[in-house]
Amino acid sequence: MLSHKKKSSKKQAPGSRRRFLLPLIFLLASFLLMILPLEGFVSSVKAVLAYVFLPQVRAAHATAKYAENVNQTVRELLDAHRENRELKQEIEMTKLLSSQAEAILDENGRLTDLLKLSRTHRWKGVWAKVAYREPSQWNAVIIDKGLKDGITERSAVISMEDGHEGLAGVVVEAAESTAKVLLVRDEDFSAAVYLERGKEEGLLTGNGPRAVRIKYIPLLTQVEKGDKVYTAATSSIFPAGILVGQVSGVREDESFQTALTVEVTPLVRSAAVRELFVITGNGGK
Repeated sequence: MLSHKKKSSKKQAPGSRRRFLLPLIFLLASFLLMILPLEGFVSSVKAVLAYVFLPQVRAAHATAKYAENVNQTVRELLDAHRENRELKQEIEMTKLLSSQAEAILDENGRLTDLLKLSRTHRWKGVWAKVAYREPSQWNAVIIDKGLKDGITERSAVISMEDGHEGLAGVVVEAAESTAKVLLVRDEDFSAAVYLERGKEEGLLTGNGPRAVRIKYIPLLTQVEKGDKVYTAATSSIFPAGILVGQVSGVREDESFQTALTVEVTPLVRSAAVRELFVITGNGGK
């Protein structure tokens, strides 16, 4: 038995020596890393040995690598956010330019119609642009021409709609460089007109957002939807023959049982006027 234990102890001696040898090598390597100078090849060897034998160095390296990746990701996110913001701005600018282009095309179309009218109309006058609308009187507009341009009160006003000239309103106030135009739909507007079919005359009056009306048309007058309406020669303001609009309905007058009330859809849309032609001098009445 004793001899067997002695043999066992002899067999275990080399293993225990190895267990003590590894820590010794580790301590020696650590000591060398501390005392060796940080130059050239030695510095590289120290870095490699430190990475292999010191877990803290490996952990620090991994942390630094992770931080570098996080920093890169943050930069990419910030770049993506900036590019996204720039793309949105470009899209908004494209929409704005598209809207401006459509407005310019629309204005070019209107000006083309106005040029046609300038060449063919039989009245003297001036073109004016709508400067703004009266908030308290929506069917009235302020134009950018006035007394210095020959515009006076009671001047007749026409405009273009779908390539045709039509009655737009009348000047009710005139200043030095601006004027107020009462449009056909305003309830204070009135004009002597006649029906194209039978030449019967009546009094056209504005009716706000509803169809304008012609009063005092004889009861037995033959009138149908679509018949055209023109200004009459008996008008004290408007030249004869200006197209007002088309008949949209006929009913018996509530006040005068011997007359008809004819409803008319004006050719010139009061809500859409942009440019107006004001008849001046002897062109009007």
